[in-house]
Parts: sequence; structure tokens; C-alpha cells
Amino acid sequence: MVSRSEIFDYAQKEFGVKPDYPFKKFPHYAALRHSDDNKWFGLVMNVSLNKIGLQGDEEIDVVDFKCPVEKVSDLRNQDGFHPAYHMNKEHWLTARLDGSVSKQEIFALLRESYELTK
Repeated sequence: MVSRSEIFDYAQKEFGVKPDYPFKKFPHYAALRHSDDNKWFGLVMNVSLNKIGLQGDEEIDVVDFKCPVEKVSDLRNQDGFHPAYHMNKEHWLTARLDGSVSKQEIFALLRESYELTK
């Protein structure tokens, strides 16, 4: 399982960025942006299960990444991954932060997203 704070610590250490919170209506949605051009490479959110196609109203933390199109379709077939919530579903992917995706894979996807959005 990976927590929000671990993702934020990783982004600070690896990319020199801190999260920002661009949505007044959703104060816990944290964007990770490139420091030079403000392009997003990650979005950490708390959403209800039904927003990502699961049963229930319980809120969980998720993260969105940009991925190559072929990787998006492959990963969507694996447990823990869903079509992107709040982003383009062809180029972005949502991963649950409930332990269904390993910390190492979350960090690798975050790095790939960072590179793709340069």
C-alpha cells in the first residue's frame, strides 16, 4: 500500500515538486506539476468507489498517470487500475492506492508520466 504522503515525498525527492491543490470544490485533490511549465504529470484524489466503476460510496485514494496508449489498455485489465477519472481516458489511467498496485509500480508509473509530459 502507498499513501498520499509517500507519493508526495517521492515527487519532492525525484522531481523537486510539491503538490498543489487547484480545486476549491475538491480541497483534497492534489496536482503534481512540472516546475518549469506547470504541466500535470499526476493527480492524487479521494473518490467514491462508484466513480471508478466499483460498488459502493466509500471514498478511497487514487492517482492518475499519463501512460502510452497501449499501456493504458493493458493495465486497465489488471486489478487496481481503472479508466482515468477526471482525465482523458485514452492517455491517462487511474490506480487505486489501496494496496492492489505495489508502491514500486506506482512510483514507476509516476516517473513514466513525468517523462511523457515533459
